[in-house]
Amino acid sequence: MTSREIIRRVLNFDSPPRIGLALPEPYVNDLFWFWHPAAKDFVPPVHQPQGNELRRWEDEWGVVWASLTEYDKGEVAEGAITDWSQLDSYRPPDLGDKSRYTDMSRDFAAETEKFRIAGLPGFVFNIARKIRKLDNYLCDLILERENIDRLNVMIREQLLAAIERAAEAGADAIMFPEDWGTQESLMIDPAMWREIFKPDFATLCKSAHDRGLAVFMHSCGKITDIIGDLIEVGIDCLQFDQPRLHGLDTLAEFAGRVTFWCPVDIQTTLQTRDAENIRADAELMIERMGRRGGFIAGYYNGNEAIGLTPDIQDHACRAFVEFANYK
Repeated sequence: MTSREIIRRVLNFDSPPRIGLALPEPYVNDLFWFWHPAAKDFVPPVHQPQGNELRRWEDEWGVVWASLTEYDKGEVAEGAITDWSQLDSYRPPDLGDKSRYTDMSRDFAAETEKFRIAGLPGFVFNIARKIRKLDNYLCDLILERENIDRLNVMIREQLLAAIERAAEAGADAIMFPEDWGTQESLMIDPAMWREIFKPDFATLCKSAHDRGLAVFMHSCGKITDIIGDLIEVGIDCLQFDQPRLHGLDTLAEFAGRVTFWCPVDIQTTLQTRDAENIRADAELMIERMGRRGGFIAGYYNGNEAIGLTPDIQDHACRAFVEFANYK
């Protein structure tokens, strides 16, 4: 059975022979990625660093980024729309441009064994909150609702085009990052999320499903309050790096309804650096969250960022492989 077949059965809770694995070499990785394609020949304009910044640059959405290190992905320094008077003249990149997907099509055609994922830059929130800068955007949800709706629609249309192109390129799934949680709760009131964002989620997920694509979502923080909503609108797989933030027992309540893709918790369990503790957590996650499928063992790509050396996560990798086969 190929990796692609195993992941399909994992997502469908169709009693696969083992859990899904998304681990680094020398271990198994069932997934093949092509992250969202940048504009053809696009090179981010470099800006002069300010203060103690080491890097400052502008992306294709017109958002200015800055970083204090050489290795992290940076933070938004300036939004592309600093005043709502700029909205009428704002033009997002064309995600429907077929030339952006030439390499994706080629690579997906060449990969016949693994499950092929086309990465998107986000759903509506992850893109819009950068265009306006997060603190402004959160205020705008209350103070500038009409402009928020106009911006969100503009981005949603681009994402619908990207989903169509990903399907044409041969993807099995789309995946997007959208960090909705703090360490304690959803970033906004769940009722506001359901009113403003849930309809866009439903529209985008339906477009993907209509084209035979599964939908994977990465989210950091405690978004427990809307897990049921995400399942309802069509999210097939939730990628959490901090599963214990929600509670393994809580996530187990959703087992059989959504697939979870997780490493051993990067904030708690891995930080103990205790091999037996890490091994036990890996086994427990499979037991609680992987019923007849529904679980992909993950690996956090960024040991330096979380203060760990690779050997710590290797304890988890070996445990995931040890317990991978269903009894």
